[in-house]
Amino acid sequence: MMLFEKEHGVIVACDVVSIERFRELVSETYHVEGVVGYKVGATLGLSYGLKALADVVEEYCDIPLIYDHQKAGTDIPQMGEKFAEVCSNGGIKSMIIFPQAGPETEKAFIKAIFDKDMVPMVGGEMTHPAYLEKEGGFIKNDSPEKMYRIGAESGVEYFILPGNRYDAIKKYNDFISEMISSPKYCMPGIGSQGGKIEKAFSILEGRSAYAIVGSAIYKSNDIGKAAKEFCAEALKFE
Repeated sequence: MMLFEKEHGVIVACDVVSIERFRELVSETYHVEGVVGYKVGATLGLSYGLKALADVVEEYCDIPLIYDHQKAGTDIPQMGEKFAEVCSNGGIKSMIIFPQAGPETEKAFIKAIFDKDMVPMVGGEMTHPAYLEKEGGFIKNDSPEKMYRIGAESGVEYFILPGNRYDAIKKYNDFISEMISSPKYCMPGIGSQGGKIEKAFSILEGRSAYAIVGSAIYKSNDIGKAAKEFCAEALKFE
């Protein structure tokens, strides 16, 4: 299922605290070439409801709205269908899951997302310190690879990679590319968390790649200008 028209671009992470700020962010960026998606999280979703957020986007454009529940896919398998239905009814086009609750939950959530005609994005490794066991975290070092494997085996094409961890980008791309022919990567960690589009996209040359950029855009004094700068970097790879 194709979600974006371009093979490279920027997904604006809308981690703002009010629907007014969300509207401002959309209104100042929707016309920027290279903005391919908007990602909203639990803060806006729980405060205003997904349908209200989708309605804001639809006032300006048909750019897909992605929901990141921070982190979905950590419940029992039976919750996948209910969660996917809520998101679908709310106008969401794609859902991000980090299936840390195990393989059965991951498979159930992916199936439920597909069944509701949405696009699943599967994450494994996150961007922050002390996530994996080797860094002092709770997640076993090989768990992200298992999450990506199940995603690929389940028909997923979009994967979340940590855009500020270049070795991880290369490792997971090499691994996933052995399983499916055209993986597509969406990467948080670019911008305020230190990741660079040129470096991350260069590692993935020949693959569709999208930078997920939040505060480096919405905290900028000139939101539109910041979005254009990030998009210009991404579009060099088109």
